[in-house]
Amino acid sequence: MKVTSIRTTPYWYRTDRPFADVNFPEGRSEWSGLAVFVDTDEGLTGVSIGGNAAGIEALAPLVVGRDPSGVRGIWKSMVDQVFKGGNRGAITGAIAAIDVALWDLKAKAAGQPLWKMLGASVPRVRAYASDIGYCLSDDELRAFYARMAARGVTAGKLKGGMDPDRDIRRLRIMYEELAKAVPAGRGGSTERPTAAPIEPLICIDANEYWNAKQAIPYIRTLERAVPLFWVEEPADRWDYEGLANVSRAVEAQVATGENLNDPKEIVPLLTHGAVDVVQPNVGHSGITGMLMIADLAYGFNIPVAVMNSPGNYLAHVAASMPNHLMIEVVDAGRDNWFKVDCRIEDGEVVLGDRPGLGWETDLHKLSELSQPPEHRDAFNFGRRKGAGILIHGENR
Repeated sequence: MKVTSIRTTPYWYRTDRPFADVNFPEGRSEWSGLAVFVDTDEGLTGVSIGGNAAGIEALAPLVVGRDPSGVRGIWKSMVDQVFKGGNRGAITGAIAAIDVALWDLKAKAAGQPLWKMLGASVPRVRAYASDIGYCLSDDELRAFYARMAARGVTAGKLKGGMDPDRDIRRLRIMYEELAKAVPAGRGGSTERPTAAPIEPLICIDANEYWNAKQAIPYIRTLERAVPLFWVEEPADRWDYEGLANVSRAVEAQVATGENLNDPKEIVPLLTHGAVDVVQPNVGHSGITGMLMIADLAYGFNIPVAVMNSPGNYLAHVAASMPNHLMIEVVDAGRDNWFKVDCRIEDGEVVLGDRPGLGWETDLHKLSELSQPPEHRDAFNFGRRKGAGILIHGENR
């Protein structure tokens, strides 16, 4: 089997709720995506999303004519090709999109779901609910976590970082709703934190808004009120000394790494004790890069927690990682032109047996979404003015 072509289709869509964090508290509901199709001479097509058309077009000559079953070798060819400029940024997104589609193809050719192809023995992964909803009202926040608790989810993450009183109030809302899904005898209390993890597991994500010096007293304030399981991105992703100081100074675990690109960028975090939970993401140059990062973390006895993905398709990858903790689910309607053969049940993402990533595509719907709106934003979230300088920095 040989790759014959790579096709892309841009699309635009609205999420079921606005996404926002402390860097962009106003939030937004309108997004763009890129559908990627890797065709073969045997009629099989690998499917993925993400990347950018120009980067994919530039990398296509390294892929067309190759056997897609050699996906790790093709990954190495692409990474070597971009060596001078570095495996980061927009070109990494293109590498990732091609890599995911090739893994989809490899598993389809074998007639296996990807989780089985990657060596997982159980097609289930614990889930944690993530609102990405700094702009949501307290009632909207409660409704989201109540809906996830109804599906058995007992862990969650909140966006925060600028107002500890507000964060504490909303962490308690999340805790109260998720506690309804915790079996009797396994729950805790928000009144007094303990060093041992209790259920529900609650986390907060500051999206690199603080510097390390700001993070420590802020997190300690939260910990006096609520039991935090982890605090995510409490300082700049590259600040391994600052992150290590935060990890030593607070009870919560430090989770970070999702916004790095090349797998090698994780190494300083691990060797300096700067991360307690590594967060593999498709932005780590695809599934191949994610697997490398999980192996690196395993060598340091560090757990990993896979980041969110439309339709939760990355649960295939998470299920194969022996040190995997739980996967982020946002459940916001981003799987708008495809369905993934999985479901959330009893607090877990349960994967099906459809070959590959298990996507069922609706090309008619994709065609409808490919018409651009009159107005569209050029960028995703940036960094809030004053971030790393003043906790209550001036808004944009």
